[in-house]
Amino acid sequence: MSGIQARLNAISAVINYKPSHAPLNFHETKPTEIFGSNVFNEKVMKDRLPKAVFKSLKKTIELGEKLDPSVADVVANAMKDWAIEKGATHFTHVFFPLTGMTAEKHDAFLVPDGKGGALAEFSGQLLIQGEPDASSFPSGGLRSTFEARGYTAWDVTSPAYILENPNGTFLCIPTAFVSWSGEALDKKTPLLRSNQALNIQAKRLLKLFGVETKLPVTSFAGPEQEYFLIDRNFIFARPDLLIAGRSLFGAKSAKGQEFEDQYFGVVPHRVLSFMMEVERELFKLGVPVKTRHNEVAPSQFEIAPIYEQGNLGTDHNQMVMTTLRGVAKRYGMICLLHEKPFAGINGSGKHLNYSVGNAELGSLFDPGDTPHENAQFLVFCAAAIRGLHQYGAVLRATVASASNDHRLGANEAPPAIISMYLGEQLADVFDQIKKGKLNGSKQKGIMNIGVDTLPPLPMDPGDRNRTSPFAFTGNRFEFRAVGSSQSIGGPLVALNTIMSESLDYMATELEKATKGDPKKLHTAVQSLLQKVIKEHGAVVFNGDGYSEAWHKEAEKRGLPNLHTTPDALPALSSKSCVELFTKYGVLTEAELKSREEIYLEQYSKTIKTEAALVVRMATTIIFPAAMRYQSELTSCCVNLKAIGHDYKMSALEDVTAKLRGMQESVGKLDKLLAGVEGKDAHAEAKYLCDKILPAMLDVRSFADALETVVADDLWPLPSYQEMLFIR
Repeated sequence: MSGIQARLNAISAVINYKPSHAPLNFHETKPTEIFGSNVFNEKVMKDRLPKAVFKSLKKTIELGEKLDPSVADVVANAMKDWAIEKGATHFTHVFFPLTGMTAEKHDAFLVPDGKGGALAEFSGQLLIQGEPDASSFPSGGLRSTFEARGYTAWDVTSPAYILENPNGTFLCIPTAFVSWSGEALDKKTPLLRSNQALNIQAKRLLKLFGVETKLPVTSFAGPEQEYFLIDRNFIFARPDLLIAGRSLFGAKSAKGQEFEDQYFGVVPHRVLSFMMEVERELFKLGVPVKTRHNEVAPSQFEIAPIYEQGNLGTDHNQMVMTTLRGVAKRYGMICLLHEKPFAGINGSGKHLNYSVGNAELGSLFDPGDTPHENAQFLVFCAAAIRGLHQYGAVLRATVASASNDHRLGANEAPPAIISMYLGEQLADVFDQIKKGKLNGSKQKGIMNIGVDTLPPLPMDPGDRNRTSPFAFTGNRFEFRAVGSSQSIGGPLVALNTIMSESLDYMATELEKATKGDPKKLHTAVQSLLQKVIKEHGAVVFNGDGYSEAWHKEAEKRGLPNLHTTPDALPALSSKSCVELFTKYGVLTEAELKSREEIYLEQYSKTIKTEAALVVRMATTIIFPAAMRYQSELTSCCVNLKAIGHDYKMSALEDVTAKLRGMQESVGKLDKLLAGVEGKDAHAEAKYLCDKILPAMLDVRSFADALETVVADDLWPLPSYQEMLFIR
């Protein structure tokens, strides 16, 4: 099949799309009935476990107490029976290796009974521990290839669940993944460690304010997931989207997002059907998805959950990404989670709403109605300011990737400079603290819209700032630099550990100042807050993060501007980072170094794969198509000359020049790729960033220019216009 025929077939298939399955019967079951129906949750455990076992397990889940191994067999048996009743034949330990993806290995419940039959077995040992091959996952030097043993360990705080398939179901058990010698090879283990550290330091500080709580103080997360949906037929005619997840070529469409008519627009019928099925599947898994809408770019959308405990929120976000991809196929679409699948329009992020607290205390970042009088809140907020100022580079490193580099710093996402937006009210409060005189804070007002039939609306004391990477949004912070394809586990680990260190510092300073006398607390808090805002207030910025003026100002303030992944990742092995994570037992120096190595390797593999695709697509798809058009133009010139018209065709000269330019740029890129070999991990990544990426863009500039002049009936690749607007 010729390239153009594949493109035309794709367009025809989109236009004539018909659903391949019957619509959902939403009258059949209410959302309240299906929510959590496939989860081995508290209600199921209470019904199926002996009272003593249920109480023991609940203490572990809610209070963070050690798991009693003696309950494992009873829980495993109940879990097995529940899963089999739901049609499960297999179980799997689900874990999150440093690929950032979800991993699973399925094992059958059935065991031969030696009499020609089979029994369903699932022991406590199988529940608690599994043994996948650790050598086949990235370890960054923590493990040699021949050192294959690794363990998965049951995370009792994240409930088991059932995943459905048209041909059956299977039981999924969330687990941590560690090496034979105990090193963390995953995203979950450090997150659980960081929550422990956070709990210890937060409770120390709360004790000074006379606050006691039985529940652990933990992080809470609410990741807003952005994504693109493209008809699946287009993908088969686009090797770049198929392999790299982003378009390496593509001229700008005549219309993009400049009309500002996409955001919150009416959701296309087919997409809405997809969204409804995604939500239904996630409801079954107990994922509290709340919001859906059109995003800024054409064919871009968002799904967002209610905030929940950080570890569970991380697991649930992995389920969201998996479900989006899986359900999209049922509707003849592909879900693109790449941060920048299309040039010239908005990329996709994953705004991570972050807070600290528990069910008894609520959010410790909640200022109340009078934040200037809420000393406890101000201390926790000041701890966040101090931590972000000291360890901004570490937080930046957790969102560094080849794909996210295309998004960060553009006028669609926060800059690579990590700063904090506090809003008018809080900025004013901390400015008063800095000056040593705290008089009050700006209060909420009432907005009169001027229409008699509309009620007066309560007006927040501060606006929002979409250009800030770390913005206060009422009772939490929103970290906006996370990429759409990334696990939120890495950023959460960093935020928890940074907060632990800062809360440790605040508690230590207040303990020294008060010496056990609560009467001295008020004065000690005032003094400490003033010190923190004077020393670390440089990280607070309420202005336009996109502006060039801010980049200059940030440099004056000493804030790092780590533009690229090779610039950012060395922060993970810096002395301050190693001291931070080792002090609180979250990551060892070897584990940190391994992550730097793994992420550098992933960066390099991504760029090399994309560069090879650029060379191949330019050589075998774009160049031949443009040559055919050049041949047509040449024949036209020859024919005109044959009948006496000495006609010079500027179109032919233009196409020839562009073809020559592309051919030369492809040759240059090919030559540069040969120079990659033999470099160490960081040098290779830096070379790819500084040499290969610009060379790829050079090839693209000629190819995209050719797309705008080559006859449409010869152009083989589906265009931006077709992919983004034919739905």
